[in-house]
Amino acid sequence: MKLSQFKYHLPQELIALQPPENRDECNLMVLDRKTQTIENKVFTNVLDYFDDGDVMVLNNTKVFPAKLMGIKEKTGAHIEVFLLRELNQETRLWDVLVDPARKIRIGNKLYFGDQDELVAEVIDNTTSRGRTLRFLYDGPYPEFKRMLQAMGKTPLPKTINREVKPEDEAWYQTIFAKHEGAVAAPTAGMHFSRELMKRLELKGINFAELTLHAGLGNFRQIEVEDLSKHKMDSEDMTIDDICCEIVNKAKDNKNKVCAVGTTTMKAIESSLTISGHLKPYTGWTNKFIFPPYDFRLANAMITNFHLPMSSMMMLVASFAGYDFLMKAYKEAVQKKYKFFTYGDAMLII
Repeated sequence: MKLSQFKYHLPQELIALQPPENRDECNLMVLDRKTQTIENKVFTNVLDYFDDGDVMVLNNTKVFPAKLMGIKEKTGAHIEVFLLRELNQETRLWDVLVDPARKIRIGNKLYFGDQDELVAEVIDNTTSRGRTLRFLYDGPYPEFKRMLQAMGKTPLPKTINREVKPEDEAWYQTIFAKHEGAVAAPTAGMHFSRELMKRLELKGINFAELTLHAGLGNFRQIEVEDLSKHKMDSEDMTIDDICCEIVNKAKDNKNKVCAVGTTTMKAIESSLTISGHLKPYTGWTNKFIFPPYDFRLANAMITNFHLPMSSMMMLVASFAGYDFLMKAYKEAVQKKYKFFTYGDAMLII
């Protein structure tokens, strides 16, 4: 398939700038692949589509406050620094994006905090926008991490065109977030409230957790028309024995296995046995899923409404079927569903 096949008209006002007051009260569009029918519900209605023994697979990654504002030495220019990943804990080495990139050279120093409490030196250029920074901090590591946490802001995607609010710290996180490392939230999981999860548990639905630290690559523009030539950024992931046990039992019992989010689906599809069972894995994945694609484990999926020509939209089109998804997106625009990170949800069965 070609990149241009994933274009559709998305009015700017349909991009949600904040979530609904209660997480689980967003709209829910339900796509039934067998009957090719579309229903319009609210998110709490997911209860009606799952039964005792079914499994929902969750991504328990935790977003860290990855956006820092720095001041460049001598010129005093304001530089936005986006922490992507820690390269070396001991030497305080980080892979970062800087904006505006043209103002930053190797050897430049950046100052952070009201009293310049933290200083970093640019030691390498990794890409046109990417840099490697060494934070010049000799104190204990936990103290250093606390400083980053205190200075950092929630890394909302630029498409949410507004200032970061204090509320975003809680909004841009799932309630089951455990392992810090993501710079992008697994947004499908953000619709779950504690009350809804309790009700699902009482109905006999099991939860299996894996970790995939979602990176900025999810928002990176695809620049090739031929999708087979696109390379995804690598993301760190872990699937443990307990997760595999819960998921494989449901598969063997012919229960539903629902991937909550594109990151979860990507993780599952990155670690399967020949028989289509989930196996433990710790490492990296750069899997890029676009139609046509044969999914071998999950038979249901919860996701958000994604931006045109995004890799997430392509994964969902692979699962729902391209024509069916395009029809659903057209209806979502007509019915004024909310799109993107803080937007409404879709269940595909």
